Amino acid sequence: MKILCIGRNYVAHAEELKNEVPTEPVIFSKPDSSILRNNSAFFLPSFSKEVHHEIELVVRISRLGKKIAPQFAHRYYEEIGLGIDFTARDLQSKLKQKGLPWDLAKGFDGAAPLGEFISKKELPAMNDIAFRLDKNGSTVQKGNSGLMIFSIDTLISYLSNYFTLKTGDLIFTGTPAGVGPVQTDDHLLGYIGEKKVLDIIVK
Repeated sequence: MKILCIGRNYVAHAEELKNEVPTEPVIFSKPDSSILRNNSAFFLPSFSKEVHHEIELVVRISRLGKKIAPQFAHRYYEEIGLGIDFTARDLQSKLKQKGLPWDLAKGFDGAAPLGEFISKKELPAMNDIAFRLDKNGSTVQKGNSGLMIFSIDTLISYLSNYFTLKTGDLIFTGTPAGVGPVQTDDHLLGYIGEKKVLDIIVK
């Protein structure tokens, strides 16, 4: 299973981190050991003092595909879920300053909590999926797939030119504005529409 992630896929988020708005998808990956399932607790890593939450829609690939045309991309997934791209921001900043990959800041154990998946038949159009993250009872991030710079189908087509997509592969589609730090005992709830699909305690 591959975990392919998209950076800077919302204009407001790129701007809040003072990054350029990309003209093509920014791609990075996480190892499968970063997946956190079943609403298990997230343990803050000892090597970072500034771990940020980044809530994202997640697509699970349902069939083998390579060099997929955009108009056929919708055939390659049946479900949409929610995940958190936990990021050791202090470590990422150091790596970026040196021009190094982000793997240590993005791919550590537990850095990709994964919530419940919903059939896309139960959702509105793929360009109108609302989602949000609540922290300790207050909404801290709100997004909508319609605000993505690169749509889900565009991402699937783009990625399939470089990677053979296989059943079970995950695509984290990027985070909206509002990323911020988490601390011990924070309670994170993720929603697609009004359906709660993710429930995480920070330890």
